[in-house]
Amino acid sequence: MVAWTEITRCQYRRDDLTYASDLRDREWALLAPLMPPQKGYGRPRRTELRRVVEAVLYIVSTGCQWRALPHDFPPYTTVQGYFYAWLREGRWEAINHVLVMLSREQEGREATPSVGIIDSQSVKTAENGGSRGYDAGKKTNGRKRHIATDTLGHLIVAVVHAANIQDRDGAPLVAEKIRPLFRKHPTRTTGMRQAACV
Repeated sequence: MVAWTEITRCQYRRDDLTYASDLRDREWALLAPLMPPQKGYGRPRRTELRRVVEAVLYIVSTGCQWRALPHDFPPYTTVQGYFYAWLREGRWEAINHVLVMLSREQEGREATPSVGIIDSQSVKTAENGGSRGYDAGKKTNGRKRHIATDTLGHLIVAVVHAANIQDRDGAPLVAEKIRPLFRKHPTRTTGMRQAACV
């Protein structure tokens, strides 16, 4: 893990950015190769993908509605379209996977974790917020998320479902999502970066 010193604090300061969720050039350099290429047909892309990613990070960090996205980002409908397209094609999971592997290597660990930790959390949700259920153990009516992290705390997989699913039934769902990530993988993250973005 990062040791917090005066030098590292300066490296991670974000007050010089327009929004704290904006990307620095070195951060974008990690993400840029993971972005989809320009399609070979149709009109050329006019939206900067960096601004799309920054807009998504802004929404995630502030919790604002799509329509409340500040006007210096691309139109919220454009950002929303990219977000859901990338969600459907698994691009967000691939990005997370590659970033976890890069971070692990930076910490001097193997890129692929050998141990994972599974946990769950139940939260109350509104009635119109998708599937819900009652978690009798936590006395919560809503949704439950089962997550797997590595020993450094990096998120590997998250599964969200109705809260009435028991932990013993949620763990296999998490394992099912983890297997394809680590079944066939190159030994270095450069190869994984290419494999994740195909």
